[in-house]
Amino acid sequence: MTSPLCLNDIKPGEKARVCCLTSSGSIRRRFLDIGLVENTLVECVGISPLGDPAAYQIRGAVIAIRKADSRNIQICRKEKA
Repeated sequence: MTSPLCLNDIKPGEKARVCCLTSSGSIRRRFLDIGLVENTLVECVGISPLGDPAAYQIRGAVIAIRKADSRNIQICRKEKA
């Protein structure tokens, strides 16, 4: 059995489905507000030149998420683009 992946494990062009959020407090609320709920399809559309933050397409909007925050978003599986 493989260990759960985090959102920061996907590369540009890859898609994944959200499994759960492990964050709490205001950052969890922000994730929920932008539509990051279980089974949401997320695509990595780019990573900044220094590697942090990365841009993700979530429900039609492109959102930049820091690596430290994206570690709190677990993904169930990667999907073919």
